[in-house]
Amino acid sequence: MASLLSTATKTAHSVATSLLSASEAKVGSTLPLKVPVKEDSPGQTTTFEGIKGKNVFVGVPGAFTGTCSMQVPGYIKAYEEFKAKGVDNIYIVAVNDAFVTKAWKEQLAPEGTPIHFIADDQGAFTGALGMLFDASGLLGAPRSKRYVAVTEGDTIVHIAVESIPSEVTVTAADKILPWL
Repeated sequence: MASLLSTATKTAHSVATSLLSASEAKVGSTLPLKVPVKEDSPGQTTTFEGIKGKNVFVGVPGAFTGTCSMQVPGYIKAYEEFKAKGVDNIYIVAVNDAFVTKAWKEQLAPEGTPIHFIADDQGAFTGALGMLFDASGLLGAPRSKRYVAVTEGDTIVHIAVESIPSEVTVTAADKILPWL
């Protein structure tokens, strides 16, 4: 019986991930502007409506995971290089709650950072980009694929997605800077 329930749960997670996720974003796709996300407070939502300029969105599978905690400091350290190339904002997006993303930001940048750590606690923003995958075996629920999207206003002008979410090859900060 337990094995049947386990199989049913895995199947349900996989089906839910497929249903929640649109087709994968590509160059020319528009950001999901009206989808609510959170930054500093779990009780306060915001959207990306009205976003302007050049922005970098870094999608990660999970705050505090080893690979994500090695990838994000590259963006923190290179922040001024991104600004020099005309980037207005960098957003780190994780399918985690705002308590977690805020604590992760404080751990990675104890002196502070202008980089925005975005909690997509329902996975709706990530799903609308087509970037959800079933990580229930390791992380307990659907999570974000590891991706970087560079936008001009609300339009994606460059995108990179790791084929293996636990690796950082095409989404490292030093790989993204030459695109700008």
